[in-house]
Order: sequence, then C-alpha cells, then structure tokens
Amino acid sequence: MSKGQNAKVAVVYHSGFGHTEVLAKKVAEGVADGGAEAVLLKIDSPVQDFGPLLDAASEADAIIFGAPTYMGDVSATFKAFADASSKVFATGGWKDKLAAGFTNSHSFAGDKGHALESLTILAAQHGMNWINLGLAPPHVTAAERGPDTINRVGSFIGLAGQSDNAGTDVSPPAGDRETARLQGVRVAQAALRWKRGAAEANLAEAA
Repeated sequence: MSKGQNAKVAVVYHSGFGHTEVLAKKVAEGVADGGAEAVLLKIDSPVQDFGPLLDAASEADAIIFGAPTYMGDVSATFKAFADASSKVFATGGWKDKLAAGFTNSHSFAGDKGHALESLTILAAQHGMNWINLGLAPPHVTAAERGPDTINRVGSFIGLAGQSDNAGTDVSPPAGDRETARLQGVRVAQAALRWKRGAAEANLAEAA
C-alpha cells in the first residue's frame, strides 16, 4: 500500500482514574498492529479548548471514542467534548468516517451498554459508520470467565471493560486489555479497506 493510502485512526478518550486510559493505549497498540497509524487524543477537562482535539480527530480516517461509565452514561468530561464536536457537525467534517467505541466501569454491568449507545449516537449524529466489537462472547459459564477471558462481559456494540478499585498495573485485567487491542486491530483493518476502496473508486471515476 502506498503512503498516500495509509490509514490514520484517532483514539479520543477521557479517563478519570487511569483505567480507561489503559484501555485507550491498548486500543492504540492494536491499531498499530493492524497496520494503521494510531493517534492518541486525551480529553483532560470539560472546560479545555477542544479545537486542537477536534482538528486532530478530523484528520483521521476513523475515530474510536472512549469514556468511563459514570452513573450509567459517559463521563461529563467526555460529554463536553461531544457537545463541542457540534462545530464539526455543522460542516459535516466527520461524515462517512468510521467510528467505534469503548467504555469501562467498576461493575460488570453498570449500564455500560447505555454509555456505548451514547457513543454510537454521537457517531450517528455525525453521519459516521459504526464498527462493532466483532468478538464472540465467552463460550464458558460465567463462573469460568476469569481475568484473562476475551470479551468476558459479552459485549457486542463495543468494548466494555471492568476495573476494580485497584492500581492500573493490575486493573483492568489482561483479558480486557487484549480485547481492547483486538478492537484496535479490527478498526485499523476496516479503515485500511475503507480508504483503499475510496481510492479505487476515485481512480475509476477519473478513468
């Protein structure tokens, strides 16, 4: 693949205590493993200047949104970024880009599904194309789903991680980290196909 067809994937995330950031970095690692360029964009504050983050995300072919689940939805800090993205919405700047998402909370449920739905709606508002997790749930009993299990929560729409009240050196566990990496690989490979297809279509139109 030529340099001009290389895909760029932005990972835009907020992390309150560092656990979601662990997953964000593993997602970015997976993007690189999948053959695309990963750009980590951390949201630090609900009152920061979001312009640079929005500009950097707009340069990507795909955007993976990440936020912790607080009180059944994405964090207020991430929501501030989402609201600020209305400036991009007004110009259709993210239309037809690829999108995916991940979240993390203390409990196994914690209404993480609602937070992921919020991320999909954000993507839909921008006219983006959502990529699901693409990983089957564990084919073992719940009691056998240890910390090394891939997609141990059994999420389909996106990555749903679970972290204990412990240091980021041990939580989230290895299975969630690997699930995050695999999500990055999936999105990278999709972005490469998406960009290659667009390039081929442009060549066909020019012929």
